[in-house]
Amino acid sequence: MVGGGGAGLAAAIEARAAGASVLLLEKNERLGGSTAWSVGSITVAATPHQRRHGIEDRPEDHWADMPGFAGALASRDNDALRRLLCEELPGTFRWLLESGIRFAGPMPEPPHRRPRMHVALPNSRAYIWHLARRAHRAGVRVCTGVRAHRLVARDGRVVGVETESGLRFDARRAVVLATGDFTSSPEFKARFMGPQEARIPGVNPTATGDGQRMAEALGARILNGDLALGPELRFVPPAGESWLRRLPPWTALGATIAWALERLPARLLRPFVMRFVTTALAPSPALFEAGALLVNRRGERFCDERERPAHRLADEPGQEAYIVLDAPLARRFSAWPDFVSTAPGVAYAYLPDYRRSRPDIYREAATLAALADKLGVRAATLVASVAERLREPPYVALGPVRPVFVHSEGGLAVDERHRVLDSRARPIPGLYAAGATGQGGLLLKGHGHHLAWAFVSGRRAGRFAALDNSNLNEGDRTQ
Repeated sequence: MVGGGGAGLAAAIEARAAGASVLLLEKNERLGGSTAWSVGSITVAATPHQRRHGIEDRPEDHWADMPGFAGALASRDNDALRRLLCEELPGTFRWLLESGIRFAGPMPEPPHRRPRMHVALPNSRAYIWHLARRAHRAGVRVCTGVRAHRLVARDGRVVGVETESGLRFDARRAVVLATGDFTSSPEFKARFMGPQEARIPGVNPTATGDGQRMAEALGARILNGDLALGPELRFVPPAGESWLRRLPPWTALGATIAWALERLPARLLRPFVMRFVTTALAPSPALFEAGALLVNRRGERFCDERERPAHRLADEPGQEAYIVLDAPLARRFSAWPDFVSTAPGVAYAYLPDYRRSRPDIYREAATLAALADKLGVRAATLVASVAERLREPPYVALGPVRPVFVHSEGGLAVDERHRVLDSRARPIPGLYAAGATGQGGLLLKGHGHHLAWAFVSGRRAGRFAALDNSNLNEGDRTQ
């Protein structure tokens, strides 16, 4: 297995359960991948959580609802993989529960016709902590700090992996690539999206498309490489980890939090939830539609905020900017229906929530000159940039915000056994891919579908790889 995020761990566990000896290589010093960076939501039908709330839901209804997220892109979806995903998800969700992970939910997210989104507790690291323990107990050998560089092929079959340091690991059965997407690869983004997109970083700085690169060298092809979530504006995260991210991912703690979320009054839970919703999410575009302005580190307004501001911010100093509001806007975005940010189905955050929960990115002043001083910009520049549009004190600045890609959709073409396909749609013997690396043209818009695919495809790829005897000699094949 190459990659130690959710997909790679799921593949390793299932391959081991199928009787294979498993080595998992992870280039970072810690397991986690983009799974650990995520919000932690997984969207699935027919769960115990839904049944407890009297919600009747079926995988086929989930399958039918997903194109609503794709919109005009629905014709580019892989319908077969989407059906496989929805059918396999209920069993995979039970598997995650058996692994010790606990969830809040289900939560609604239109155009889903039923609440299907479940969020791991206390945070997304629970996936990695529990699955890593399960892999260790199963006998999976894990090597961190080891970056795969090249797939080794012989007679057209993948027979091993060579690392960046020159080490070679042979595969008696197969190799599973689960190295994530390429949101942090300027080369891939320039090739599929454009030069401006290539300048914009990804949320996960180590999501550099290693698996896609290695497989392409053997004739594999990438589907939907031009599609991504982003670039979008995101608030910078706190300098240190929040106490919420530091909570231990114990099963008992997750169950306690789930109990509290269902039974305690919302007013008691709101401070806890706001620590999550105000961490590093996207500001609502409604801010700019209502008249909020964006200024760079020099206090200059540099774009029409309603026209792809994240693209334009890539050209500004430090790729950082501030959202500036006056008193009428501040009042408007202090209560429903005008929110600053949201975690869909979880909660909405308003300006007072940012003042309480993120004082590091909230600044308020009686004059624009005083606000400029707090931002460290020239007063004359800020006044010239915004005074004509923002006229009533006091003034508020939120930020910095930065442009990021959250995830890309460009995965290797795979079949329904997760075998990587070449340019003629033929399986490359001995090579499998899971998660974002093996997305296969599947469109995963909407919250909770990327993690869902990571775990479903990872488990399946691991099982199929364990049964692959193409690299075994005749004596081994009978064992």
